[in-house]
Amino acid sequence: MRTPKAPPALARDAHKGDAGRVLIVAGSAMMPGAAILAGRGALRAGAGLLTIACQDRDLARVLPAAIPEATYLDIDGCAPSQLLAERSDHAIACGPGVGVSAGVRDLVDVLIREFSGPLVLDADALNALGPEPERLSDAVGELVLTPHPGEAARLLGREIGSAESDRRDAAMELARRAGAVVCLKGQGTVVTDGERIELNETGNPGLATAGSGDVLTGICVAYLAASRLHPSTEFDALCAARAAVHVHGLAGDLARDELGERAVTASDIVSYLPAAQEAHRAADAEGAG
Repeated sequence: MRTPKAPPALARDAHKGDAGRVLIVAGSAMMPGAAILAGRGALRAGAGLLTIACQDRDLARVLPAAIPEATYLDIDGCAPSQLLAERSDHAIACGPGVGVSAGVRDLVDVLIREFSGPLVLDADALNALGPEPERLSDAVGELVLTPHPGEAARLLGREIGSAESDRRDAAMELARRAGAVVCLKGQGTVVTDGERIELNETGNPGLATAGSGDVLTGICVAYLAASRLHPSTEFDALCAARAAVHVHGLAGDLARDELGERAVTASDIVSYLPAAQEAHRAADAEGAG
């Protein structure tokens, strides 16, 4: 895969709103780390303003100690239709660690119908849909889905083989049925909009660790916010997703080189994001030159 385009640089007089306003719906009492990892991934990927929405009031109270840079939205007991009230986010992510209650399904429906910006659906937000990817095709905004093979199989209602051709076919089928960009995770993550398709070449088995996908969700939503703020054919939703997958894998490679493959954790991926993004930007500039 050729090196994907890096996110556009900020202007010298940029303020935090110019870096992207991002909302992440993540975490629960039993999976608080999902919100932390997704949020830290988004901030390290350049989000200027981050809000984390929590369906558990106790979680909303303790998370600020882990991510003091974020603001928090307590949606415990709130109707899903109230989530977007008086908000102006450039991109939203939903799913890491939220569980699969009926409320999650209703929340996903609201985001699909009412949010006009880029929307990342991951993990439990995908599981809440069941084998109905067509429900997503009426989304008012651009969609990016980041399933692992098990989640993709549930959405498609069939098993997915491990061969590269099977993974490519499954990702393209899901993208077409959902009307979305799909990042089918795994060795050689497949990124496709149903027409264009790329296989990612960064990453290693050290990324097969709890929370790794949550970090990817955070990177992806930050890059999608950049694509919304600075729209161009060079950095559309597919390009943003490709860049996120590339940088996520590259951070994992840097962590492996320093720590060893078996020692890599999701928090390490966040720690190596700055170096990975600098390397990505340098490679992009060299390719453009």
